Amino acid sequence: MKYPPRRAATCGCGYLAAFLTLLVVASLQIQYHHLKVDLGSSDFDTATATQTQQQRRRREGDRRGGGSAGRWSRKTGAEGLPRGIVETSSDMYLRPLWDSAGSTAKTSAKSKNDRYKALLAMAVGVEQMQNVDTMARKFLNESYTVMLFHYDGNVDGWRGLEWSDRAIHILAPNQTKWWFAKRFLHPSVVAIYDFIFLWDEDLGVEKFDPRRYLDIMVSEGLEITQPALDPDLSTDIHHRITIRNKMTKVHRRVYDNRSSMNCSDDSKGPPCTGWVEGMAPVFSRAAWKCVWHLIQNDLIHGWGLDMKLGYCAQGDRAEKVGVIDSEYVVHQGIPSLGGPSHTSKIPRRSLDLRTQKEIVS
Repeated sequence: MKYPPRRAATCGCGYLAAFLTLLVVASLQIQYHHLKVDLGSSDFDTATATQTQQQRRRREGDRRGGGSAGRWSRKTGAEGLPRGIVETSSDMYLRPLWDSAGSTAKTSAKSKNDRYKALLAMAVGVEQMQNVDTMARKFLNESYTVMLFHYDGNVDGWRGLEWSDRAIHILAPNQTKWWFAKRFLHPSVVAIYDFIFLWDEDLGVEKFDPRRYLDIMVSEGLEITQPALDPDLSTDIHHRITIRNKMTKVHRRVYDNRSSMNCSDDSKGPPCTGWVEGMAPVFSRAAWKCVWHLIQNDLIHGWGLDMKLGYCAQGDRAEKVGVIDSEYVVHQGIPSLGGPSHTSKIPRRSLDLRTQKEIVS
């Protein structure tokens, strides 16, 4: 008995496959339309081209073995947002609930008209209020932002100063400025600022003008700097390169023919050139973006960090790192977390910690 040959049951499966294909195509077209509406036609074309370039770079990175690191570095967290609502930076401008929109706009407009935006951040204790008051006024008068890190737990003690409500106050007991900086000065948060002053509280600024200082820093093409130290009034100088040279506006190196130092034009790094001390560094935005990553989470006093800052010089540290002589300060030598101030104003002997040699200044 012969049976008729079986017919393949392909007809129904073919219809189903065709239906699913049409469904997928329709879904893609709807997504395409929505994306174009969100971005606008010109932005959509730009976004499409950018995505194509990124995919090409990823493929090239994968072939070179660095694909995963490249993909991680490009993630911002805003990839799923429409372009028009993305806010890429923040600032430290105070916006109280009871403040009028006009007042806020006025403050913002004033800041936007400044040539540079700068942030002064200091770890402070109430015992040094008089000194900090003088420093803060210098910066606030130039419409720069002031942020105080209170290591002694006393914030209310500063309320009597007329500018206190214009400053940012952050409290954490017994922490140094490096601890505060790592946690509250992330580059994305302070990206609006052209310069970051990360200073100690024991600096005398009678002869210092922050605006002139930044003008010099820019004109000299410097990325990391510090003001020179007055050798006659400072009571705590550790490194010869930080001493003020009265004959120059800026110096980038020091000369010393002692065998322990051997600083000459051939010197390429600290302590001869490309170096500033940790008590009063000033960073450009680009330099700070690097330095923040250099600061370790368990860093306390910052000893040794100054020797590594040259990595963040955005170029040759011997050219991009310098000490500004014409705008100088007095280092009073107060311990990092408070303590008595040294009042001696006579020349004294200090120890150069890099060479373990005594120098007379």
